[in-house]
Amino acid sequence: MSDAESKNTGGGQPTPPQLRIPADLDPTYANLVRIAHTPTEFVFDFACILPGDRQPSVVSRILMSPLSTKLLLRALNENLSRYESVFGEIKVPEKPTLADHLFKAPPTPEDPSGE
Repeated sequence: MSDAESKNTGGGQPTPPQLRIPADLDPTYANLVRIAHTPTEFVFDFACILPGDRQPSVVSRILMSPLSTKLLLRALNENLSRYESVFGEIKVPEKPTLADHLFKAPPTPEDPSGE
């Protein structure tokens, strides 16, 4: 009997595997992702860019099959819906562009002379 068969709950669907997360795993922050694809895989380059930086630093590269990517999209949509039902709608700025909103230059102090 395979491992998947031994974890079948009897309803025809195997139970999902339990994730083992190492205690010393450091979280990585990303505020930008570049997505590319080939016929057989999707490539996600997660990066972090700070205001004033000219080039983002890639902090992680994730490769996924097209099927896994579609399942990830479904899981993200489900979780965003749950989040918004608890905390309210996430507003995405439309103008100027999202990038302008996220990475705009800090405001300059007003001229003290009032000019």
